[in-house]
Amino acid sequence: MKTIKDMPKHARPREKLREKGPSALTDEELVTAILGMGTAGVDVRTIARQVASLIREHKEELSLDHLLEVPGMGLAKASQILAAFELARRHLLKETIKVVSAKEVLPLVADIAGKQQEHFVCISLNGANEVIEKRIVTIGLLNKSPVHPREVFADVIADRAAGVIFVHNHRVLSVSLHEIRS
Repeated sequence: MKTIKDMPKHARPREKLREKGPSALTDEELVTAILGMGTAGVDVRTIARQVASLIREHKEELSLDHLLEVPGMGLAKASQILAAFELARRHLLKETIKVVSAKEVLPLVADIAGKQQEHFVCISLNGANEVIEKRIVTIGLLNKSPVHPREVFADVIADRAAGVIFVHNHRVLSVSLHEIRS
């Protein structure tokens, strides 16, 4: 099998990505572009072919253990693949969550329900009441969390939000929705 250096420059994954964009690359070429190079015993294209196969097989269940089973794949290369997936998951594959009642907010803030310290959370909404972003604005003391309006509204304005939900946990988590529109 040809190594990357043996390939014509226009056919190399990174050069192809630059010329034609990432959508022009196959799964194997995308993995090759992420990994960059293989190891002394295994060519990067061989590793990429096996990793692409694992990705198709396991999808979102792909784990570090799966990747480490591939010959030539060490912790560094496996971490690169999983880190790329996590970035995509966090920033590109966001599930649209629509909020029309207070009960629908509770799952969004369940992570602060049992906290001992007071947490003040801001949830930005678009015009269709879909969640844009959820942020912990402040973490206070046992029974109070000082909040300045500048800290609350700076991100809401940057999000160009049409609505906002404020939540705090004080012993029992409760939420009430009041429409706030500009």
